[in-house]
Amino acid sequence: MITINDYDFKGKKAIIRVDFNVPLDKLTSNVLDDKRIRAALPTIKYVLGNGGAVILMSHFGRPKNGPEQQYSLKNILPCISELLELTVQFASDCICDEAIRQSKSLQPGEVLVLENVRFYKEETEGSIEFAQKLSRLGDCFINDAFGAAHRAHASTTQIASFFPAAKMMGFLMKAEIENAHKVLTNGKKPFTAIIGGAKVSDKILIVENLLSIADHIIIGGGMAYTFIKALGGNIGNSICEVERIPTCLAIIEKAKLNGVEIHLPLDSVIADEFSPTAKVTNCLSNQIPDGWMGLDIGEKSCLEFQQVLSKSMTILWNGPMGVFELEPFSEGTKSIATAVASATNNGTFSLIGGGDSAAAILKFGFEDEVSYISTGGGALLEYFEGKELPGVIAIQN
Repeated sequence: MITINDYDFKGKKAIIRVDFNVPLDKLTSNVLDDKRIRAALPTIKYVLGNGGAVILMSHFGRPKNGPEQQYSLKNILPCISELLELTVQFASDCICDEAIRQSKSLQPGEVLVLENVRFYKEETEGSIEFAQKLSRLGDCFINDAFGAAHRAHASTTQIASFFPAAKMMGFLMKAEIENAHKVLTNGKKPFTAIIGGAKVSDKILIVENLLSIADHIIIGGGMAYTFIKALGGNIGNSICEVERIPTCLAIIEKAKLNGVEIHLPLDSVIADEFSPTAKVTNCLSNQIPDGWMGLDIGEKSCLEFQQVLSKSMTILWNGPMGVFELEPFSEGTKSIATAVASATNNGTFSLIGGGDSAAAILKFGFEDEVSYISTGGGALLEYFEGKELPGVIAIQN
């Protein structure tokens, strides 16, 4: 496998698969969060700075019936142009003759953005014919879309086969894999994984895989209440997957056998309804009254989790501790973010696992005080579940 540093881009046109699936303001169509675009800039600028032209290819949203204006990549063209500080060209289709003409006429230093690849159903079907049409646009292929690396789609996986000697990872993809690999295989001990979110079913595989790697696993968010219920606690109206209770008990038992400490919230911030204006109080997590639900970890839990994190040398965080988007239930997640930042400042390596965890780190202002923030929620989750990522394998093979 060649690297981006090995390839001579002079006079070449590089197709770069990026993940520009960014949120837009519904009224103005302005980009609300440009971090995924900014994350791809080093790769784009490297190609341009070494005499190449760039053809950017991405999905955007989930269009169901072909082209839809709200999912057009034309909406984010101003943002891309501003960040690159140049006028970016746009192809109104990703495989038509006009797109081919535009790509062939690109000069070194110029950038062309293709229309949303998901306007074709062949993209998500992983069509080799569709991938072949995409491949006609350039001389080499760079995959820098880690956020879509777990999808075996035409533009993330199949297209690589048409560039056997000219396919490579971008700087973002390389950094994502290296940081994840560092935690999985070379992380210093003690290693603590913080796993949150609403449902056990969403995180079973990652928790099971971490049982052979981590020293401590902190479990928060809605999924914690299924574990607490499994241990005989009263959880009131808190979220609970009753069918996953045997799984929770098996995880607890395996953790004991492996010498892994499972940390569940001792207390919770509870409310009488899921609302920012609900009645709120604090109680032990295994003594939640009927009619009340746990929506955040409590003060005792925050203190215990902070102590564990302060002694950790490697931290992986995937999932919030509560409904941090609502102010009455944000303190638990904020306390974790604070503790992770503090540990990092003291020499701990911290990997923030994309999605809500990344959003929390940004919300509370700690983005510059952690080691690495992943751009790929689902992709990183599958990587830590022990799965191979099709978009990565396609480049490596």
